[in-house]
Amino acid sequence: MPLLQKLDQFHLSIRSNRWHSYFYLFCRLSLALGFVIAGMVKILGERFASGLSEIHPMGTYLVALYHTGFYYPMIGVAQVIAAVLLLLHRTTLLGAIIYFPIILNIWMLSIAVRFDGSYVSSTLMVLANLYLLAYNYDRWKIILAGKKSGNFSVLEVSAKNSKFPLGFLGFVTGCIISVIVVFQFAYEVMPKNSHSECLTQFDESELGQIGKEFCECVHRIGKPLDQCLENFELSKKLIRSNPDSST
Repeated sequence: MPLLQKLDQFHLSIRSNRWHSYFYLFCRLSLALGFVIAGMVKILGERFASGLSEIHPMGTYLVALYHTGFYYPMIGVAQVIAAVLLLLHRTTLLGAIIYFPIILNIWMLSIAVRFDGSYVSSTLMVLANLYLLAYNYDRWKIILAGKKSGNFSVLEVSAKNSKFPLGFLGFVTGCIISVIVVFQFAYEVMPKNSHSECLTQFDESELGQIGKEFCECVHRIGKPLDQCLENFELSKKLIRSNPDSST
């Protein structure tokens, strides 16, 4: 059986399931709510995540973004437009397409600066956005098929299957748990949102001391995150190469 035909059959099984339609609606509403809140903050001219210090890695970026003139509220406008389009049944796919590059950028930024305020939530939002795109596969599959497939009419499912998709529930639960666990242990050190929160990662050992120097570097001195991480790694290598240096 050709791959595209298998995808069509799998997609039909998803679209014909009532519980998937409920999850689809949940993703639309939750993603829309997230962007309406974030977008309105920018449109109203308020600094996003204003509680962060201006020398925090994410805070530095947001302050610079805040001072970009009309560009800052235009991001908010784009977010609100994407959210509204997600809420309307006929424009959900267009909303998901506009939404995706915005949330993908937020996700990559969160990981790049190790911002624990959004690296989990933005990852889950990217996954939810991908689900919306997959759910509307019949609307954009022509991009994959080219001229090889004949019928590209939008799928209309007249009857819904009420069988609860336990496998899908397990998959979604596994994804959420995996995201939380992976980011919990992905980084040895995190800048956290404040100097006091950063210090909670370290004890009174020698390694803990260089961790405290890392927190000082980020939150008090205000050096770039990469430089603070580099200093941390160099100090850690020195300690491990000279285990008796403290005696």
